[in-house]
Amino acid sequence: QVQLVESGGDSVQAGGSLRLPCAASEKSVRNYCMGWFRQRAGEQREGVAAIDTYGSTTYADSVEGRFTVSLDNAKNSLYLQMDSLKPEDTAMYYCALQWGPCTGLGSLGIFGYSGQGTQVTVS
Repeated sequence: QVQLVESGGDSVQAGGSLRLPCAASEKSVRNYCMGWFRQRAGEQREGVAAIDTYGSTTYADSVEGRFTVSLDNAKNSLYLQMDSLKPEDTAMYYCALQWGPCTGLGSLGIFGYSGQGTQVTVS
């Protein structure tokens, strides 16, 4: 059972930046996909960004060019760098891991593991 712990959520003004770390409890020796999804109050989850074992990344159109997903394998950690934040980025952000290749942003958090989330508020 892999545990994922997100942190870094905060309240910021529009145009600001945040970096969200996600610590994984174990190092994967298998092919995997990790990423972030978010959920606004009363809305369905939205896949935000994903990165696979080979470093290939995918972003939602709504965050392309503003968000960057990255991995630090030495620290078993995933990161989401968020720049030029907008009020519509306000949401609970969750880290996700699934074994195998990335199968689309919509699958993040549905298959595999996800954390408890960290709140980002942009005003």
